[in-house]
Amino acid sequence: MKKNTRFLILATALLTSLGAQAQRLPKAQHELLITPATAAWGYYDAAAAPVLRIKSGETVQVHTLLTSSPTRLEGAGVAPAQVEQSLRDIYDKVTNKGPGGHILTGPIFVEGAEPGDVLEVRIKGIELAIPYAYNGFGPKSGFIPEDFGYAKMKIIPLDKKRMVANFAPGIEIPLHPFFGSMGVAPPSAMGRVNSAPPGTFGGNLDNKDLVAGTTLYLPVHAPGALFFVGDGHAGQGNGEVDITALETSLIGNLEFIVHKDMHLTVPRAETPTHYISMGLDEDLTLAAKQAVREMIDFLMKTKGLSKDDAYMLCSVAADLNVTQVVDGTRGAHMLLPKNIFDKKK
Repeated sequence: MKKNTRFLILATALLTSLGAQAQRLPKAQHELLITPATAAWGYYDAAAAPVLRIKSGETVQVHTLLTSSPTRLEGAGVAPAQVEQSLRDIYDKVTNKGPGGHILTGPIFVEGAEPGDVLEVRIKGIELAIPYAYNGFGPKSGFIPEDFGYAKMKIIPLDKKRMVANFAPGIEIPLHPFFGSMGVAPPSAMGRVNSAPPGTFGGNLDNKDLVAGTTLYLPVHAPGALFFVGDGHAGQGNGEVDITALETSLIGNLEFIVHKDMHLTVPRAETPTHYISMGLDEDLTLAAKQAVREMIDFLMKTKGLSKDDAYMLCSVAADLNVTQVVDGTRGAHMLLPKNIFDKKK
């Protein structure tokens, strides 16, 4: 083989590889980095000043950070060079924080969004930003703190190429990255809301089904919607029982669409294969009931079913899951497969 031919083959392969890497995340119209000026530490708030303004239909490549301090990460075994500089900057410079602990990016102001509308958030792509995650619990956190009266953190390497977490020798966890916290500003009368419990505005939903390719629908409570995002997870089990998932930093491409003809009281979602209803309450039973009622309402309004048939369909075809039990406000969600419906109708 001639040198020129060999060079062309290698060059073509390299360009193809680079092109494939560049296409992992769709090209966005805006980029929002996470800095001290774009971080909302521990809150959702209708009074928060927007850090980016966009139009309905536009996309944003948004960078987010895990929720832990450089000191704790290094103490658990992360090399200082692997601690993101943006995390150090935020810990050094941000003083306007609380009452919660999540480091969120935002808020994003979406032009035309008004109270009573619905903000559709299309999750076009999500990528890992760092090669590790952590999981940890404390003496007063998690679902069974009475059994674990101490604190512990574990650093878990992430294999981006194989998309697995190396939890322990012989234990690999498939990665399904998603943002644990996605929401809009709550009603202004609520003031600054703790980032930990989810609510009608979304927030810390910790719904592991909201991966790339899915869509979240949020009821709007403030002009511009004011969208916040963060709490990146490389993966999670339903329940999130020890209070954390595979906590990591993520980069996502999100498309925002304002709906004037759609009205919700609780967030909803859909994947390419399922419709998702949600329920939120301090009582898990009441959260589960709300998720069922929301699915019944969805079926009546969008599929033309009677209330009785909708209830029956939920029982014979839908799966009711525990979303999380550790955020103060418990979460439940119901998944209904789309393929049971006649596509011709």
